[in-house]
Amino acid sequence: MTPAPHNPKIYHITHLNNLPGIATSGELISDSLRVARGLTCSLVGMTSIKYRRLEEIEVAVCPGTKVGEYVPFYFCPRSIMLYLLHKGNHPDLTYRGGQQPILHLEGDLNAAIQWATIQSRPWAFTDRNAGTYFVEFYNHHNDLSKIDWIAVASKDFRDVQVKEGKQAEFLTFGTFPWTLIQKIGTIDSNVATPVQELTSGMSHQPVIEIQQSWYF
Repeated sequence: MTPAPHNPKIYHITHLNNLPGIATSGELISDSLRVARGLTCSLVGMTSIKYRRLEEIEVAVCPGTKVGEYVPFYFCPRSIMLYLLHKGNHPDLTYRGGQQPILHLEGDLNAAIQWATIQSRPWAFTDRNAGTYFVEFYNHHNDLSKIDWIAVASKDFRDVQVKEGKQAEFLTFGTFPWTLIQKIGTIDSNVATPVQELTSGMSHQPVIEIQQSWYF
């Protein structure tokens, strides 16, 4: 076990096209809610994993709920999922638009847990991808050491154990408030400019930064 960083950040990746809907509604929503509301958006996930998360894998620490009912975050930018989007050749991906229009929405883990606790909102975190059958779920702050933080921070994920550990997730049930997004990371100014334009009139405006090190 490795101790958690002092102030961990969490990262949700989404397509630029989805930002107006997120900012206007004031929340990120789970896949389950997206389906229930009949919303259309630019999906960047893997079909088979989305199905498992929606239909099969229960969040063990919150009985009766499925992974797909939660808004997912990674504990690092430059995730393995982003790498797959960048390569664009995985057979289970219908998205082929590359990493250029993908945004990193950054929040603070401790603030997210505090919000969820005040709202009596179920939350959890995992030791690997929440769409796998052998994932472990936790919902106590003291269990953050169960995450392999060395793997999370690693940029070389060819090792199987590193690959698993790097995909640890933080999950909040149903929705996640836009006001807890502190920063939006983009690959370059061509994406940062429209992000600035889209958020300029919003009451909550996260910091917008070009973060090329968050991309491949």
